[in-house]
Amino acid sequence: MSTPDNAVNAIADRFWEGLLRESPTTATVYGDERYDDRLEDPGPAGRAAARALRERTLAEIATIPADGLPVEERITRDMLEVVCKLGIEQADARVDLLAAVDQMGGPQTLLPQLVQFQRADTPRRLDRLVARLEAYGPLMDAYVGLLAEGRATGLTATRIAADRTIAQTERLLAIPAAESPIVASAQLADGDARGRERLAAAVETYVRPALARYVEALRGDYLAEAREEPGLWSAPNGDALYRLAIRSWTTLDLDPVEVHQVGLDELAATDAERRLIARGAGFGDDIDAYRRHLVADPANVAESSDALVARAREDIERALAAAPAWFGRLPVAACDVRPVDAFMERDAPFAYYYPPAIDGSRPGIYYVNTYDLPHRFLSTLGTTTYHEAVPGHHFQIALEMEHPDLPAFRRLGSRLVGAAYAEGWGLYSERLADEMGLFRSEGERFGMLTAQAWRAARLIVDTGIHALRKDRAWGVQVLLDAGLTETDASIETDRYITWPGQALTYKIGQREIERLRRELTARDGSAFDVRAFHDEVLGHGSLPLATLARELPNWMPVPTG
Repeated sequence: MSTPDNAVNAIADRFWEGLLRESPTTATVYGDERYDDRLEDPGPAGRAAARALRERTLAEIATIPADGLPVEERITRDMLEVVCKLGIEQADARVDLLAAVDQMGGPQTLLPQLVQFQRADTPRRLDRLVARLEAYGPLMDAYVGLLAEGRATGLTATRIAADRTIAQTERLLAIPAAESPIVASAQLADGDARGRERLAAAVETYVRPALARYVEALRGDYLAEAREEPGLWSAPNGDALYRLAIRSWTTLDLDPVEVHQVGLDELAATDAERRLIARGAGFGDDIDAYRRHLVADPANVAESSDALVARAREDIERALAAAPAWFGRLPVAACDVRPVDAFMERDAPFAYYYPPAIDGSRPGIYYVNTYDLPHRFLSTLGTTTYHEAVPGHHFQIALEMEHPDLPAFRRLGSRLVGAAYAEGWGLYSERLADEMGLFRSEGERFGMLTAQAWRAARLIVDTGIHALRKDRAWGVQVLLDAGLTETDASIETDRYITWPGQALTYKIGQREIERLRRELTARDGSAFDVRAFHDEVLGHGSLPLATLARELPNWMPVPTG
């Protein structure tokens, strides 16, 4: 018998299946092999199918009133509505034209990253991977079409993003096919030399010409017409596009000027904490002097790339050992640590995380960037690891994926509207690591506070560049003043330029989780259970922040007795 609640889950299941067909590489990342011979279609047909999926889903959920639904199904319904409405709004605004040039997640990065998730260890799996490489030509031709549309409409990427993307693609093209990261990272059967030769031939025949066409289109008229000003305000209808970007990333309609002030206030408060550490170390109120002291300490730099990766593994093990005192539920999936691929390391952040496979065949993966090793300080590695891995994103994502009762859309796709929740949890985890006693020294605690200052500075820089018309040099200087190295300040500023609004998710989400914890602590007093709080925050998948604020107090009823 059909009931409204299971009808909602059925709609969510159909929507998720449609999303996987729309984005077959997403299916591969989650260990679903059904679409391993396909790539996305960013062209007109693919965009029309994506819109139709969202319109159809909105029509279906409109037939089911939210009133009276069980809480999880009400959340699922709300999230479907948010995802679909935002998707249609983004399509109408043609944000895909701005995203066609991206030094961090653009089409030039797709295959080298994807082969780390796609198995090719049987003849059938290898055939699928070769078919996927063959499909790369049409994919990149569609992107060349997007570049032309962007020029025609004025919705072009910035010159900064175009220059970085061109340089990155040229580095890929400089690598012989047989040494391509696609071939080097392919998950072939042991000793499958013929399979490796077949992949190298496919790279030479399909991938390299497609990359060459894409970079040639970028180098030509597109580069000449790319936006010189880094802020989204400089694009047609740019102010409205930035408000849409903020809603897309945070699910909140926030005023950029108000967000800018929050960043300034947060940075001032964090600096006050950093001054306490500087005083304790004999540097008075001079934060910069204490920072220079840390930077000059040879013990603050790993001896090798391998040593940096090993240190991250050790920090994860320490966090796992401490976690049972703070969490009632721990993920089953393990968390592996790997260095960032060489072709991406100049443009990639210090670290990032990829989720485990659905079937448990692959662990979560924490990537550490070992580029410019003399400036990858151990005093900042710990807080980054606790954010990206344990107890941060690895706990959040793995527990979400392992939830036995949520539909796949909630377990795997809810991050479509949960970026501020997810990144807020990551940043909250850095502060939590301090409570857990994970930092080895006051230098590492200073590193954590510098990371907090950095996220406050993100609010300042993102809104400053995209709404207040500040330039790139100003953004870099704000981050330098907050404590980032020149390398990271440059990479980070260009990241914010390319991904408007994404940088806001961290502090906005953290502030909401911390606010809820303060309110529930005040409500429950000595009966407040921090393990229950963490279990409930992580126990329902990634959520829009308004949904989390509405539901969390109900999940933690007032203690009795």
